[in-house]
Amino acid sequence: MSKPTLAVLAAGMGSRYGGLKQVDPVGPSGEAILDYSVFDAVRAGFGKVVFIIRKDFEAEFKEKVGRKYEGLVPVDYCFQDINDLPAPYSVPEGRTKPWGTAHATRAARNAVKEPFAVINADDFYGRDAFVKLGAFLSNAKPMHFAMVGYRLDLTLSENGSVARGICTVGGDGSLKAVTEMTKLVKAGDVAENRENPEAPVKVPLDSRVSMNLWGFTPELFAELEERFPKWLAANGAKEKSEWYIPFVVDELIREGKATCSVLPTDSSWFGVTYREDKPYVMAEIKKLVDAGEYPVKLF
Repeated sequence: MSKPTLAVLAAGMGSRYGGLKQVDPVGPSGEAILDYSVFDAVRAGFGKVVFIIRKDFEAEFKEKVGRKYEGLVPVDYCFQDINDLPAPYSVPEGRTKPWGTAHATRAARNAVKEPFAVINADDFYGRDAFVKLGAFLSNAKPMHFAMVGYRLDLTLSENGSVARGICTVGGDGSLKAVTEMTKLVKAGDVAENRENPEAPVKVPLDSRVSMNLWGFTPELFAELEERFPKWLAANGAKEKSEWYIPFVVDELIREGKATCSVLPTDSSWFGVTYREDKPYVMAEIKKLVDAGEYPVKLF
């Protein structure tokens, strides 16, 4: 069986962060968060990395990121293009926002033929997550997916609200549903989703959440092709609508077309949603390096 592929969603504009955060150094030798994900994936048995980026920063990305992995793992590139839409759809006038993580994943449809993981470029997932997901994908069955589930309290930011997919997990460890909450903050011994400030929704801190660390089989791409026109018909005219991976997984589960195992981890997740998050991320990586989890220089 072929080794799984790591698909990295790296086309984000970094608008809240204020720059191209995919290449921002956070490690002791100038490593980006992304470097740690590639390092962890390779030592967990992944055999290829596919970066999903935007064409406008291709040269910069290849120079600052891709070249570091030469000799370590085969690398390929795909491009998320706002104009990559099925006929007869076109980009509505005035729209500049990308179409979301499901659309970005769809961009890899011609490059990925084996079981694969999908990650965000700017999130630190930890070694344990890649070990568990790599083992799952090495024995993957068609339309049986996986999601690494983090504890909600280990994923919140001190610098603002965050969006998380709150998971409903069955007694057999399978994912039953994902509920997207976009304004989560810590509030004492619970979290609150403050999308409606007048009626915040309380969420237990030990809830399992999706941090966009998924494991799929290549049959997913056919489902994306079938579902994208339907989503565009319902949502494409909305200026800021986005088609998210959890929406697709949730639909497939409810329709009985796919199953999804939740692989729990108590590893700390961290990312740079806000520029103020960067010092914390740097300090946490230094702790892991000092503990021997990672070398001082990855590559």
